[in-house]
Amino acid sequence: MREPLRIPIRRLHPEKTEDIPLPRAMSPGAAGMDIFAALDGDLVIEPGETVAVPTGFAIAVPPGYEAQIRPRSGLAMRRSIIVPNSPGTIDSDYRGEVRILLTNLSRNRFTLHRGERIAQMVVAPVERVRWEETPALPDTTRGEGGFGHTGV
Repeated sequence: MREPLRIPIRRLHPEKTEDIPLPRAMSPGAAGMDIFAALDGDLVIEPGETVAVPTGFAIAVPPGYEAQIRPRSGLAMRRSIIVPNSPGTIDSDYRGEVRILLTNLSRNRFTLHRGERIAQMVVAPVERVRWEETPALPDTTRGEGGFGHTGV
């Protein structure tokens, strides 16, 4: 097994967030690390509303990587709470607070509590590319077949 990637993380207000866990995997095989809401109190998200939820931390993602913010499947399935820009990207040069956008797609108010798990984060490599403009692309069996090209 290889050595884990070390990423600096800083609690922005340790005196107010020492009880809020830092991102962590909730099972040995989890690809993502759960992120917790660093709220002062409850936050009501109205139907159709989008909010930016504070996490209380900032990170220094190494060059060549990104941190992807994804929804938690349980919140999406049971409460219709999604991350609207999924996956959200935290770039390697961003040093501000990680905030999680949440949208309530349900018809009901949703109350988010301090310390509740709100999203998951996956750190992934990013490839740099150099575009090579060409008048034609190589042929494939699929060709230009797009949305639904293999059936419903």
